[in-house]
Amino acid sequence: MVGVDLIKLDRMKRSIERFGDKFLLRFLSPDEMLLVKNPKTAAGFWAAKEACSKALGTGIGRECSFHDIVLFKSEKGAPQISLAQELLQKYKILDISLSISHDGDYAIAVVAIEAGRP
Repeated sequence: MVGVDLIKLDRMKRSIERFGDKFLLRFLSPDEMLLVKNPKTAAGFWAAKEACSKALGTGIGRECSFHDIVLFKSEKGAPQISLAQELLQKYKILDISLSISHDGDYAIAVVAIEAGRP
């Protein structure tokens, strides 16, 4: 399963300027917020979580919230992704991969999920 999301950086910047940390806490945990250096990083994280929910086929909502998706960095600084235990079990997830990229006015993320058979 694959999910993709694209976000305009200016949209993220305006939301942060208007609502500050309250906005960031809507989709990030306090630990994830420590990794956000600027609106560009925040936009990539938003896109990653949206892409993950799309790969699951749920979108962000009752079945999968922003806080069920956890972002962190590898030892080399690469973005990594994990899911709440309930989602891992429900969707029989074996592996999950994430790529985030930025170009010009946009951030894009792609999430690939390998799941076992039902």
